Amino acid sequence: MHERLANLLGAASLAVTDLVLAGATEAGRVSASGAAALVVLADAPDLGVTELGRRVRLTQSAAARMVDGLEDAGLARRRRGEGRTVHVRLTPAGESAVRDMLAARGAPLADVLAVLDDDERAALTALLAKLLTRLYAEIGDAETLCRLCDRRRCTEGAVCPVGQAARDAGTA
Repeated sequence: MHERLANLLGAASLAVTDLVLAGATEAGRVSASGAAALVVLADAPDLGVTELGRRVRLTQSAAARMVDGLEDAGLARRRRGEGRTVHVRLTPAGESAVRDMLAARGAPLADVLAVLDDDERAALTALLAKLLTRLYAEIGDAETLCRLCDRRRCTEGAVCPVGQAARDAGTA
């Protein structure tokens, strides 16, 4: 009985992921990790390259190469911190790209959800919040889990389930 549900969830998850990534990467003209990095930097400017890489699941060397590409595209810039620390910040073009990416990410999601009525949307909202709480317990890192989230959308009139899970775990 659960095998069918798990299979349906897997197929739906992959299809939604494909739509989200296609919209975000096309709008930002960057890779999936580049898109995630830009969205992360929009909410956490001046991260170090290593921390940025951790949040988008890249090694330090891969993160440095990704930041090179973002700099070459005029979307981000490095600045020296103390010692060997290097911070990364969005440029105005990077900020614009993030707005475009989040809009491009949101459009196919809205289209997918359009098939549901208000009661079904409310039920799905509650179920997804429960699943995200469980996923946080598995992944243990809100920054990684929400790396392509439009965070303002998740907290308008509600509590983000991932943020709440992190607070409950004492990691936020």
